[in-house]
Amino acid sequence: MPSIPKVQQAAVVQTAGAAVQVRDDYPVKQPEDLAPGECLIRLHCTGVCHTDLHAAKGDWPVPPKVPLVGGHEGVGEIVAIGKNTNNSPVKIGDRVGIKWIAYSCLNCENCLKGLEQNCSNVKLSGYTTDGTFCQYLVSWVNCVTPVPDGIDSQAAASILCAGVTVYRALKYSQSLPHEWVVLPGAGGGLGHLAIQYAKHFGLRVIAIDTGDEKRQLCEKLGADAWIDFKTSSDIVADVKRITGGPGAHAAVVTAASPSGYTQAVDYLREGGRLMAVGLPADAKLEASIFFTVFKNIQIIGSYVGNRQDAVEALRIAAAGKVQVTFASKPLSALTETYDAMSKGQIAGRIVLTM
Repeated sequence: MPSIPKVQQAAVVQTAGAAVQVRDDYPVKQPEDLAPGECLIRLHCTGVCHTDLHAAKGDWPVPPKVPLVGGHEGVGEIVAIGKNTNNSPVKIGDRVGIKWIAYSCLNCENCLKGLEQNCSNVKLSGYTTDGTFCQYLVSWVNCVTPVPDGIDSQAAASILCAGVTVYRALKYSQSLPHEWVVLPGAGGGLGHLAIQYAKHFGLRVIAIDTGDEKRQLCEKLGADAWIDFKTSSDIVADVKRITGGPGAHAAVVTAASPSGYTQAVDYLREGGRLMAVGLPADAKLEASIFFTVFKNIQIIGSYVGNRQDAVEALRIAAAGKVQVTFASKPLSALTETYDAMSKGQIAGRIVLTM
């Protein structure tokens, strides 16, 4: 067994809304202290998500724990497993991923229905339990996701949250090949992966975002049409024009602002599905009740994914069907990453190395 240090480097938010502090004295749980079912992971890298920014600010209706080590898109190597752990699906030396859902009981009604993310005893990485902005992390053998060969650890990190989230939303949108899907926020961390998973499903993609850099990224990844929400005078009319009149079959809204939801009901055709994914901090979903009913519009919340969704999303990426666009930075760059994220200046993802 490799030597495990007593302390480590970690990015800590001491109180909600406080500045991130990168410390070198954060304690590491030792192998002999691991409970049955727990494992210790030496992290290689971690993605950065809008959820992490909300956790640091403490601006969601459900408050995070503090002090908090954020992060929930980690990839690393298992270096220890708790004594008396039975039937572990992973072993020491395995490369695994840590997701937003750090732990679910697997036995409650929601878990048995495949809604592990809604487990009554759920633990959330970087929110209700310490996350991946550190060098060593305690997780659970039944909840980590094995990372297959064929995908780089830094690319896999983003698939574990952003990829899983959009993959599940597209899967449950019940969209059929050649149908039109609108992706507000298409140039961002979730959106640029949603384009590729949508193309994997055989869909036609209308990307909505702003700026030349994001336009080029979306077109490179296979978007069939582009709408710049800052220069468009009528997004609804543009969507209907692109689709030949009736509108899109589905929309997967990954934008972390309420504006992405506002017009979706109007540009969806009859029987259209609105998949609500992005989580604005304090916003309401406003839609015409009359036209939602009259057009048979379905509004469906899609919240991350379960263990099988993660396995499927990683397999598709490892097969070369999805490429993650990311910039690699050190853990010390977390604060500047949050600043750029707040201003909408990041195309693709940021991955922090340990």
